[in-house]
Amino acid sequence: MLTDTHCHLDFNQFDTDRLQIIDRAQRVKIERLLNPGIDIISSLKAKNLADKHEIVYAAIGVHPNNAKSWTDETASQLIEMAKDDKVVAIGEIGLDYFHDAAPRNLQVRIFEEQLLVASKMNLPVVIHTRNKNHEDKKAIEDALEILSKWVANIPNENGKLKENPGVLHSFSSDENFAELAAKYNFAVGITGPITYKKNEPMKTVVQNMNIEYILVETDAPFLTPHPFRGKRNEPAFVNYVVEKIAEIRKMSYDLVSEITTNNAKRIFNW
Repeated sequence: MLTDTHCHLDFNQFDTDRLQIIDRAQRVKIERLLNPGIDIISSLKAKNLADKHEIVYAAIGVHPNNAKSWTDETASQLIEMAKDDKVVAIGEIGLDYFHDAAPRNLQVRIFEEQLLVASKMNLPVVIHTRNKNHEDKKAIEDALEILSKWVANIPNENGKLKENPGVLHSFSSDENFAELAAKYNFAVGITGPITYKKNEPMKTVVQNMNIEYILVETDAPFLTPHPFRGKRNEPAFVNYVVEKIAEIRKMSYDLVSEITTNNAKRIFNW
């Protein structure tokens, strides 16, 4: 059994063969796919797609690169969508200091507002962080500071959310930040770049991190793993991520698949 905890099936790259993509995912024994939205329109598409396909689930939210699309009605729109049983998370939300497509203070504000939505709806979060460059860690530092305060303020009656608050999607930082994320009970999402030859920092994270905090993702149509690098990614390719994690940790493919699938069940309650 496999789970792809982050893929964008609503994107137009899949408009011509979306049903075939879902069929191929099922044929490689993927039992769940999580499709996060990046704005209100994308979130609605993700929700509708989830409602039509048993293995597809949705996360809803406004990506930091789309922060300028936020209006006074956005939070209430997310709350209404979150009432759907197939919506299992708030995301993809966070901070992106690489593109700086929106002012950083606006990114922070809508990030915090969406965390409040997650608390209100008792849903975990899917977090996007991208730093300015490899040396500058400001985006993930700011995000983890915000997340630590959010987790600390989750009401005690939402104890399960406090224990499993979400995932840092497509994690690309070092071992120290992975340990800090785990300290706040966040999982890290491992994507196709783990299969690339020149990615020793991520291999160190995968080798040393408690595997109970690891999820596997494709981020399809992006971040295609080796040997398909340069082509469109799809959920069926998540098995290459699992294979590489198994190789790095000297574990069986089946065991890594089982553990990461169970981790996703624990976090997303599906």
